[in-house]
Amino acid sequence: MYTQKIMLALFLFIFLLTGCGLETKTLTEFYKNDLEDVTKIQVQDGGTGYSKITTDKKVIDEFLSEIKDVQFIPEENQEDRAGFLYSITLYEDEQMTFIFTENYVNDYYYYTEPDIYPIVDSFYKNLKVEEE
Repeated sequence: MYTQKIMLALFLFIFLLTGCGLETKTLTEFYKNDLEDVTKIQVQDGGTGYSKITTDKKVIDEFLSEIKDVQFIPEENQEDRAGFLYSITLYEDEQMTFIFTENYVNDYYYYTEPDIYPIVDSFYKNLKVEEE
């Protein structure tokens, strides 16, 4: 009897999790506006707390082109975690329009295919601006 209750609870949990609309998405699907309208990107290094910001439209477009089709696949384990490697904030003019990390978007945890970390890490390290 106890085992049946646990199985029922587990089934309901999985059913509710599926019903929450967690599905594989790309950045293009998450972003409500047009990525072409992004005018500023801020990338924060979670290890140091430093950020780099660019408003160079060519650099922005190249970076977004590299990550726009990366698949964000929901993690089974949605328990809270601490910290992040990189946080990416998108702006249109001076208005923040979207913020996400390499594994956390809109209050849910994801893994990415291909792995977004090396793309963001390379972008951050090669961005020719001072850390703030």
